[in-house]
Amino acid sequence: MDLIQQNQFNILYQSYINELTLQGKAPKTIDMYSRYIRQLSVFCDCCPDNLSTYQIKSFLLYLVNNKSWSAVKIARNAIQFLYRHVLHYQWQWIEIVKPPKVQLLQDVLSPAEVLAIINTTKQLRYQVYYLTAYSLGLRLSEALNLTIADIDSTLMQVHIRAAKNNKDRFVPLPHATLLALRHYWATHHHPKLIFPGGKPPHIRQGQTMVMDKGGVQKTIKIVARECGIYKNVHVHTLRHSIATHMIEQGLSLRVVQVFLGHACPKTTANYVKMTEINSQKSIDMLNSLLNQFDIHWQE
Repeated sequence: MDLIQQNQFNILYQSYINELTLQGKAPKTIDMYSRYIRQLSVFCDCCPDNLSTYQIKSFLLYLVNNKSWSAVKIARNAIQFLYRHVLHYQWQWIEIVKPPKVQLLQDVLSPAEVLAIINTTKQLRYQVYYLTAYSLGLRLSEALNLTIADIDSTLMQVHIRAAKNNKDRFVPLPHATLLALRHYWATHHHPKLIFPGGKPPHIRQGQTMVMDKGGVQKTIKIVARECGIYKNVHVHTLRHSIATHMIEQGLSLRVVQVFLGHACPKTTANYVKMTEINSQKSIDMLNSLLNQFDIHWQE
């Protein structure tokens, strides 16, 4: 872009950031959307205020060939937001790209496998973190950002704040998890955080640090392999697992939906497909059915 185009883009880009903020988008969404608008302008080498359908398609095709379909969907939404809310253009090519519908079932750990991972983990902070993430059904960041004020030992519940879609929720606090949290907090006595990061005073550039996401994710994969578990294990697997185990114990989908903080019951219903009990029922039914067959095999 020449200097005029660059100045034009800078003005448009700031308007884009402002509009995302005014629309109440989460910081993570703002970061992702704005990143793809920057990439779009670099790819087309111009300010993206008057692009042709061909240029948009070329950019999305580049993403299809070089990125994941998840990235393509985010980019499409980012461009759509630009045209609708900043440029106020009619969005006429919403079907310009249609990512394939894929319904993948996530791997689930058995209770014995969860216990093996916790016991094999060699650092107390990770042990307590994995138990907490599992027993409270938390997402990665939800567990990392827990504070002392979130733990209510009187009502035996935990306040999960500003979770996905900026929603709060309360989840029950198991006694074993409370004892584990107290035991770990006694090792650092941070005035606010349960899982502080770095070295005391756990501050970098004026910002309070929590445990590193990368370290938590990397460790659970290593430990799973050490336990002889070859499933695709990550921290979110613990959340999938507790949801599945709760359904296996007979809890209703509605209870599990509230526990996980799902907005849509269809999301929670996916865990029914992942239960070993339902799988075993299917096997038993099929065996019972086929055992009634008196087949005369041909020689």
